[in-house]
Amino acid sequence: MQLDRASGWFSGVTHCPSPNFNARPLGEAISLLVIHNISLPPACFGTGKVQQFFQNRLDPAEHPYFDSIAHLTVSAHLFVERDGAVTQFVSLLDRAWHAGVSRFDGREGCNDFSIGIELEGTDALAYTDAQYDALVQLSRQIRQQWPAIDLERIQGHSDIAPGRKTDPGPAFDWRRYRAALNEDAV
Repeated sequence: MQLDRASGWFSGVTHCPSPNFNARPLGEAISLLVIHNISLPPACFGTGKVQQFFQNRLDPAEHPYFDSIAHLTVSAHLFVERDGAVTQFVSLLDRAWHAGVSRFDGREGCNDFSIGIELEGTDALAYTDAQYDALVQLSRQIRQQWPAIDLERIQGHSDIAPGRKTDPGPAFDWRRYRAALNEDAV
């Protein structure tokens, strides 16, 4: 997978464009990477429902949980499945609707200046080696293009929306992830 800086799209990944995005505020610099988790239905993997959800095509009649979320218009830039497969929904240059009510470094509205990556998972289930590998590859390329995203500017959804969100949860191995990114500095 390779990031095309001009378009904000990765090649070598699945493209599944979402209507749930808009332009970043004029002159806004990308300076934050937010790690999330999602599975639909909860704790079910490989269903294709995340893709449907981010495209506003989720059928509320298919599962009781879907009825409670089908009205939401949300997206992320990228989604990493359990096997490491990557789907991109929104150009990194655009504002995906992933962070919601959020705050980082004294600023509200993190969607304005962040990139959101969803990992297929739950707060409590360990993520896979393939997911960490893909996440590190994506993160390295993102950081090369936007060097303001240092290790302190990579946060979990729970960090920018405390009390409201818990992902990526205690199952996410921050030490492993940051150590792999730190190898870039050596």
